[in-house]
Amino acid sequence: MALKKYKPITPARRYYTGSTFEEITKEKPEKSLITPVRRTAGRNNQGRITIRHRGGGHKRFYRIIDFKRHDKKGIEARVHAIEYDPNRSARIALLYYVDGEKRYIIAPDKLKVNDVVLSGENVEIKAGNSLPLRRIPIGTMIHNVEFKPGRGAQIARSAGVNAEIVAKEEKRIHVKMPSGSIQLLRPDCYATIGQVSNIDHGSISYGKAGRKRWLGRRPHTRGVAMNPVDHPMGGGEGKSSGGRHPVSPWGKPAKGFKTRKNTKYSDRYIIKKKRK
Repeated sequence: MALKKYKPITPARRYYTGSTFEEITKEKPEKSLITPVRRTAGRNNQGRITIRHRGGGHKRFYRIIDFKRHDKKGIEARVHAIEYDPNRSARIALLYYVDGEKRYIIAPDKLKVNDVVLSGENVEIKAGNSLPLRRIPIGTMIHNVEFKPGRGAQIARSAGVNAEIVAKEEKRIHVKMPSGSIQLLRPDCYATIGQVSNIDHGSISYGKAGRKRWLGRRPHTRGVAMNPVDHPMGGGEGKSSGGRHPVSPWGKPAKGFKTRKNTKYSDRYIIKKKRK
């Protein structure tokens, strides 16, 4: 995957970059694996905004992704296509299993059409194969990692990221997370070999505000630009820097504030905190 630039026919286009989509081999999604998405514009079931600055954007179908590949142990699957998914930053791969079933998975980097992938205890260590952590060698790059056996993959699913196995014990596996922290996971947790596709996603320059509107992102007004009645950081003579640590409109710390719950229990499974 690579990035392309555009001729500066407008001021915004001068800074506009996008994906080449050269790895995409199929344009329309598999009809049996999509479902409609009702857009909420950041509102909950009571109609109240719980996530600000959301709304609009292009219509989408949700692609049903298989995050529990351990229920297809030993069944070969051929990669039929690599597709674009509007709901996530990574590319997805359409698999045709030999038993006739079709499924989507998050595509690892360098996975190609007609490659054969497997899931199970004793499968080969190659990109796209899924197996328990205890069967994966130390130093291997992995993604789609489970927190608890059978729950489905929750770790390292966005474009270009990967986790890494750094050590093994009898009852726990030391896994280095994309954040840099080292977490203890159970040996029965499944993971997929390789790094997530679309590595250059983080280098895209959107160029103009309208392009973010296509993605459903609405304008965001800075707190320091408001009046004191509207925001705790508003007001002041001339342009001010806020005069306090960044907070939300309701006074809650907004940057660098620790939000983890139940740390007394979960800290037992964190060997090293994430990098600063």
